[in-house]
Amino acid sequence: MVEFAGWEMPVQYSGVIDEHVAVRTRAGLFDVSHMGEIVIRGPGALELCQKISANDVSRMKLQQAQYNLLMNEKGGIVDDVIFYQIEPNHFLICVNASNSDKDFAWIEEHAEGNVELENASSRYAQLALQGPLAEKILQPLTSVRLNEIAPFFFSFGEVSSIRCLVARTGYTGEDGFELYCDSVEAERLWKTLLASGVPMGLEPAGLGARDTLRLEKAYPLYGHELDDTTTPLEAGLEWVTKLAKGPFVGREVLLKQKQEGIRRKLVGLELLDPGIARSEYTLFKNGRSVGRVTSGTKSPTLGKAIALAYVAIDEACLDNTIEVEIRGRKTRAKIVPLPFYRR
Repeated sequence: MVEFAGWEMPVQYSGVIDEHVAVRTRAGLFDVSHMGEIVIRGPGALELCQKISANDVSRMKLQQAQYNLLMNEKGGIVDDVIFYQIEPNHFLICVNASNSDKDFAWIEEHAEGNVELENASSRYAQLALQGPLAEKILQPLTSVRLNEIAPFFFSFGEVSSIRCLVARTGYTGEDGFELYCDSVEAERLWKTLLASGVPMGLEPAGLGARDTLRLEKAYPLYGHELDDTTTPLEAGLEWVTKLAKGPFVGREVLLKQKQEGIRRKLVGLELLDPGIARSEYTLFKNGRSVGRVTSGTKSPTLGKAIALAYVAIDEACLDNTIEVEIRGRKTRAKIVPLPFYRR
């Protein structure tokens, strides 16, 4: 167990590699109740959501989820979040644990008109059931027709008599569900899911496996690949950034950056020599510093050392070989396509 954003969090249960393999081949269960939840509702809800975020919230359908970015005035990322449209003027936003208070204050600062805000983080627990057997494990516990929930959509229903928002979303690169319920029901839901899934190979999984799984899929982690000074264009998130939707916070900066071009880019690295590239390790090309590593590990699925890194744009081309400084030693690495792993 480790302290994280004011929570005690499990790093591992049986071991990071065992848990990682379980999610890729069978299923894993994560307690991610540390994530924050913010509610925006009222006649002005959609307008506010459009103003504070980069993606086009107006294109969402009822009971749809959307990956999105909260933006600041300098074009930096306040947080990467998931929007859930509960009703036409009612949105639930899942935010990163370490940012929940910051995000709420920032949204409150930009709120105008007839809109109601609530930091509902303490009311919600969230469990993530991830892996190719997730649907088979969950279906006997609920009358919700899971096969009818498309990726990035959700439904409401009871899971073993516990009222849940059941979303086909996740942070592992596998099929699966994220279940939001009342925080007082979390322990019972956890035990029920484990009892149903263990005969099929379900294992509880911690932060360690969560990190290796998301890194193989090249999903960004706030505080590593994303922060208040990083723009979506640098982070490879232009697909989330709908500049044509109209005004939003930071849009003018992004329009200018798109016109002038970015100076650095998030890339994937595969190490060619022994070693693991850790966060903040420096990258070199011909003796010149050209960037830094943001996340790195040895991929349990691929059996290779991989990393995400920001590299100067003139060196950020595929197959380019650069060097990572690991404890004073230069180690060769090659820029490779992302994601590292595809299901």
